[in-house]
Amino acid sequence: MYSIDSIVTTSTCDKDGNLKLFSAFQMMQDCSEMWIDSEPTVKAFFEKSGMTQLLASRQVEIVRVPKYKERLKTVTTVFEVKPMFGFRNTFIYDAEGNVCYKTWSMGAFVDRTTGRLQRIPQDVVSSVSIEPKKDMTYGERRIIVPKDAEFKVHEPVAVTHNDIDYNGHMNNANYIRIANEYLPEGYKYNNVRVEFKIPARFGQSLVPQTLSTADGTFFVELSLDGKTSTLIEFK
Repeated sequence: MYSIDSIVTTSTCDKDGNLKLFSAFQMMQDCSEMWIDSEPTVKAFFEKSGMTQLLASRQVEIVRVPKYKERLKTVTTVFEVKPMFGFRNTFIYDAEGNVCYKTWSMGAFVDRTTGRLQRIPQDVVSSVSIEPKKDMTYGERRIIVPKDAEFKVHEPVAVTHNDIDYNGHMNNANYIRIANEYLPEGYKYNNVRVEFKIPARFGQSLVPQTLSTADGTFFVELSLDGKTSTLIEFK
């Protein structure tokens, strides 16, 4: 388990004083990444082998959006590990211990240089602290878009220096920041699923495409050279 205490500050809230979804994703992402500091065997192996963990998908249930100056605790726990994939819960709690965000995610173990999937040895897998799967809705990892759906294509968005993290590509939270710009005015949602496929790098451009369905679901696809980089589903 790994946890980070934080507070909803001016830079993390919107014009109404609510925590931005982008900022909440940063909290989830940071805690998920820092989790490795609580697992010395995994950390040592990754440092020696040149491997890293990359997020493949995340599902978020929004129970309540925190307000300006609220104190929060983000907690990451692992509920399953396989040789090439790990499965985690990351929950954000308020000062009273009530859940604000419930999330689960799947991460892939990859070579930091090539980006290719790599297996970790069984002794490293067995060293990970496993905790019970937390209570939330577990949807499918893959997002299915309605057949024959026609997306609206928007102007490309450049990937800047500020978008890049230590893995050399766009930080996962920044895809959410971009996607949020295309949500319809006043659109309300309490569930978000994200599928990460191809990481974007500095100098590239993402092409946003959007789709709204009759049941109120809103999709944002961010593509690179005609291929899906990231697909986000809002419900």
